[in-house]
Amino acid sequence: METGPVCMIDPSEVYRPDIPSSKAKGLFREFSVDKTDPIQMRVRETYMKMHTHQTVDYVTRKMAHWLRFDKFEATILEALEKLNDLVDEADPDTDVPNIVHAFQTAERIRQDFPDDDWFHLTGLIHDLGKVMAFYGEPQFSTVGDTFVVGCRVGDSVVYRDTTFHNNSDLADSRYNTENGMYQPGCGLDNVLISWGHDEYLYRVLKHNKCTIPEQGLAMIRFHSFYPWHTGGDYMHLCNEHDLRMLPWIRRFNKYDLYTKSDTMPDIPALMPYYQGLIDKYCPGKLKW
Repeated sequence: METGPVCMIDPSEVYRPDIPSSKAKGLFREFSVDKTDPIQMRVRETYMKMHTHQTVDYVTRKMAHWLRFDKFEATILEALEKLNDLVDEADPDTDVPNIVHAFQTAERIRQDFPDDDWFHLTGLIHDLGKVMAFYGEPQFSTVGDTFVVGCRVGDSVVYRDTTFHNNSDLADSRYNTENGMYQPGCGLDNVLISWGHDEYLYRVLKHNKCTIPEQGLAMIRFHSFYPWHTGGDYMHLCNEHDLRMLPWIRRFNKYDLYTKSDTMPDIPALMPYYQGLIDKYCPGKLKW
């Protein structure tokens, strides 16, 4: 059940030129093949590995491995603190630890939506699935934009024309057509998306019976699915529920993207507030 009106947020309402950042508004999510830029080369190499290895078989095996929820137990804050030591190798916009991005996102949402505490918490934890990187999962199947496996690669997928040439699914007639192994309108619940932190955290929260509303869960599950929520690909696979959730995901995306800056939030001072939200929606130790 939706907890408020569906509305779109203009990026100009979220992007803050007064907050120090190394990037201008128009340069967020700039992907290039500039061999003189070490961050861009790191990003492209991560996507090259992702687009080579992420197949139907690969995703199926990863789901079987991770969705046993037997890897470790930790509270939300314990998992969040691990992100102090993680820099996302697929992100061209920032080189700071992921925990900083978590609090930047949450605090801007809190500023603009002071009464929607579930939205604040969603902003804080949206990347927590990246803890897989500390338990043996390579970054190419932990971070980065996601895409549907089992059908033709969407036109807006990052580096689409230069990084999929060794992906075995592209030569498989079951998987390389527009619908591939799916029926039109089947719904994203019935579609395999490249394995990463979005789907993992969504499944962890569902398994542990966390009570974040469905809009927040959709934001978590699909925030890296840029080819869909921003590129407009894969719409033919969506059902009515997916289309109802899409404006919420787009709303969240502006905060996920445009709040990245070099300004460091006062994390210790913010911890008590967010601990209260964790206790409300995702209490205790979770099975991961």
